Amino acid sequence: MAALRTRGGPVTALNASLNWILLLCFWMSHWFPAGVSGSQPSDCSYYGLLKYLNLTTPSQVLQIIRPVQSWNHTTAVSLDMVMYGILDVDEKCQTVTSHIWIETHWKNEFLTWNPSDFCGMDKLTIPKSLVWNPDVGIDEDTSDSGSIREDPLLILMSSGEAVTTTRQRLTSTCQLNLLLFPFDVQRCNITFSSTSFDTSSLKLGTARNSSVITSLSDEFMITQGEWNLKNMQVFLYDQSNGNISVSKLRYTVWLERKPMLYVINLILPLFYLLILDLASFFISESSGEKLGFKVTILLSISVLLLILNDILPSTEDKLPMIASYCVSVFTVVWLSVLEAMLVGYLSKIDGFCCKEDQSSGDLQQDAVRHEEPAEVQEDTKAEAVKTVLPPDGLQDLLKGILDEVRAAQREAGRRDKPDAQEGRFRRLAKTIDCVFFLLYFLVVVTFLLYLCIIWMNG
Repeated sequence: MAALRTRGGPVTALNASLNWILLLCFWMSHWFPAGVSGSQPSDCSYYGLLKYLNLTTPSQVLQIIRPVQSWNHTTAVSLDMVMYGILDVDEKCQTVTSHIWIETHWKNEFLTWNPSDFCGMDKLTIPKSLVWNPDVGIDEDTSDSGSIREDPLLILMSSGEAVTTTRQRLTSTCQLNLLLFPFDVQRCNITFSSTSFDTSSLKLGTARNSSVITSLSDEFMITQGEWNLKNMQVFLYDQSNGNISVSKLRYTVWLERKPMLYVINLILPLFYLLILDLASFFISESSGEKLGFKVTILLSISVLLLILNDILPSTEDKLPMIASYCVSVFTVVWLSVLEAMLVGYLSKIDGFCCKEDQSSGDLQQDAVRHEEPAEVQEDTKAEAVKTVLPPDGLQDLLKGILDEVRAAQREAGRRDKPDAQEGRFRRLAKTIDCVFFLLYFLVVVTFLLYLCIIWMNG
């Protein structure tokens, strides 16, 4: 008995252990059915995820309630704006039309899931109308609603982050500074803000910094027209309206104008007309073309002023430099025309005076001839008696021809020797012409240097 007891002891203990193991397996199979004892099977369908998020049917709670678990949580909304094109800048209306792309990020605390429970599905595309969207608008926006193309879908991440995009043909107001036109650089603001939430409920921000946004805009820019995108900067600040503080996100855009077309069409033609007016001082007064030439230049400048009037706004507080340039050129050319009229008038007066002096000199010469010695007069009379006298009518005709020949000889001598027969009015006219030319030249050079310095330093 002792031997049997010794041999059966270990066998009995082993059997008891196996019985306990079978009992434990039976208990686990009873309480944990097959397929559920480890983990739930993964659901790989979109419908399963939508059902899990309660998005199979529209829910007013998800649509109108700010997506936070606690009301004192602030919803952070990130706005990244990229410019695709600069379409138009209207100087008269003070507006800028551009093509922009906006990407908006925020977090919905109600719509989160574990990707491992849904076959690694970490994002989902749903209609925007199913969930809450931040009401963020542009303060400077003057475009119509038809120019906005919003993506009807929204990308939802497993962490609850929602991403939506908007493309818009934006017409925004901008206070244009045209003092240095056409070498101006304009600074325009595009400000985003919420109309319904204050800073405690909604806070604006950006996902990218200013340098990245500027480089992206340069890379994706389609058209710029007569402008170049110089820089873009982002500013975040809060604006208080009474007891309410609103979060603001401002994009400041610097636009640089391409001036070559205006230089060719306005600045250079005015400069050339000014040089022609200076050169007109070398035209002789006797030709009679000087005054007409100056008047033609003045009319040409008037046409350029009309073109400039169609470009620049009439509400500008400070006169643009190009307008000062045009008005100054018009003024000096107008003074030049008045000076040419004065010089021509003085020359005419001198001509009349010279004729009167010559006629008096002819009378004196006739008187001297009549006072010749009596012997000479008697000899002349004797010779006249010897000749056959023509009829009286023929004598008058010959006398008139002789007077005209003498007048033509005097006029030809006066042209051949102008200095010898110049009167005091003609000398005064030449002095005025020389002094005005020197002053004209100095004023033009000084003014052009001043404009160049202002434009270069501006």
